[in-house]
Amino acid sequence: MQRILITVPDALAARMKSVLPAGQRSRIITRILEDEIERRERELYECAVAVEADAALNKELEEWKTTTGDGVKHETW
Repeated sequence: MQRILITVPDALAARMKSVLPAGQRSRIITRILEDEIERRERELYECAVAVEADAALNKELEEWKTTTGDGVKHETW
């Protein structure tokens, strides 16, 4: 377990203290964070799947592959 320090507006902290029992705050905040992180990871995954399925984009990427091995030397600075 790790302790982290976060900053929240005073009004939100007061509401949290009045509604969430002290012994349950960490568990509840952890669950909220997990839900948000899972939502964002799911959105990112769905975006990656959509990009991979994009026929026009894949066609363009194939066209760009023709520039590989074009004889242009890469800078080594």
